[in-house]
Amino acid sequence: MNLRTVIATRYVTPLREGGSLPAIVEADDDGLYVLKFRGAGQGAKALIAELVAGEIARAVGLPVPEIVFVELDPDLARTEPDPEIQDLIRASAGLNLALDYLPGSITFDPVVEEVEADLASMIVWFDAYVTNIDRSPRNTNLLMWHRKLWLIDHGAALYFHHTWNQFLKRSRDPFPAIKDHVLLRFASSLQAVDSTMTEQITSDLIETIVNLIPDAWLVNAPFSESSAHREAYVEYLLKRLEPPHLFLEEAIRARSV
Repeated sequence: MNLRTVIATRYVTPLREGGSLPAIVEADDDGLYVLKFRGAGQGAKALIAELVAGEIARAVGLPVPEIVFVELDPDLARTEPDPEIQDLIRASAGLNLALDYLPGSITFDPVVEEVEADLASMIVWFDAYVTNIDRSPRNTNLLMWHRKLWLIDHGAALYFHHTWNQFLKRSRDPFPAIKDHVLLRFASSLQAVDSTMTEQITSDLIETIVNLIPDAWLVNAPFSESSAHREAYVEYLLKRLEPPHLFLEEAIRARSV
């Protein structure tokens, strides 16, 4: 498994609805991407969550736009009149992360749209597994594009890594925030999709995805080496898969309330 690396050649426009001020950029392959800046908000941890959660979602068959690494030259800041954007570009020089831009896509509206039970259940199961707190009716992080549902913005997932204290114990968190999931009411097949989802998320898959994280993003205490930092992510994600799936039980309970 490899991620492509592209070079940002033009800053197109900011997406100010995002808290970390992502932007549409053009790259050297003539593609347009939604760039997540390493120098914004939660920094590299948000990019790690985006990468790991996004690639796990893709591996289990969920629709996620292509994720790419993006090399960002700080000289791109010279053409931007907004000082905030200039500072953000300069602070993010080097390797960043982006998702393929879906032109013409619209935000998923849970009042208008319905989602098939198995797909909704897979998404709810996945978000409970990766502790994604950011798929609520207020901010769905779902797009409709060519009449198909797409998952975006996983930077708020894996929130355990903002403090590594007792992270293995916290891997058993049932994730009560799932009660606010925008697709929970459609997810009537949670028990049915559990075995399929679990079987696909193997230890080899998790290790392969975690190994995609660049060393430069793994510089936080309490780890002295990037290899130990990666191993902690692998341990957490594997531990979370051990039965019983408390996050699944919590989602089923939340549906019944």
